[in-house]
Amino acid sequence: MRALAVLLVSLLLAAPTAPARADEATSTLAAPDRDAIHGVVQSQLDAFRADDAGSAFSYASPGIQGMFGDAAHFMAMVKTGYPMVYRPRAIAFGDLVEIDGRTVQKVRLVGPDGRPTLALYYMERQPDGTWKVDGCQLTESDEVGA
Repeated sequence: MRALAVLLVSLLLAAPTAPARADEATSTLAAPDRDAIHGVVQSQLDAFRADDAGSAFSYASPGIQGMFGDAAHFMAMVKTGYPMVYRPRAIAFGDLVEIDGRTVQKVRLVGPDGRPTLALYYMERQPDGTWKVDGCQLTESDEVGA
């Protein structure tokens, strides 16, 4: 089992990270913002793994929180609609990019079914300077090796 996990992470890390879309550019954010974004996404993934709905919900932007109303509804949506985010077998952070003027953290995930997925985490800077997740788009991409 450990060998399978090592293989999955190796495949994820070996995937190319160059911009894949015409409207995509490498982010020019400074290291503190990059680190903060990585921390928010990782913390939300950790909260999902721990079934900590309140913490997971706290990393969502006000707009996302408004859509779901409370942590329980948010967690239920993630469990049913985003199993690869809720229970990834492997996680590998990719590039931080700008897409259509929005900051996006790429994260390669291997879902519980073993299928690789590229998650695009749309990030939103809050008035206090912190970052929140403002959506997650899952894509099947050539960036993710099978």
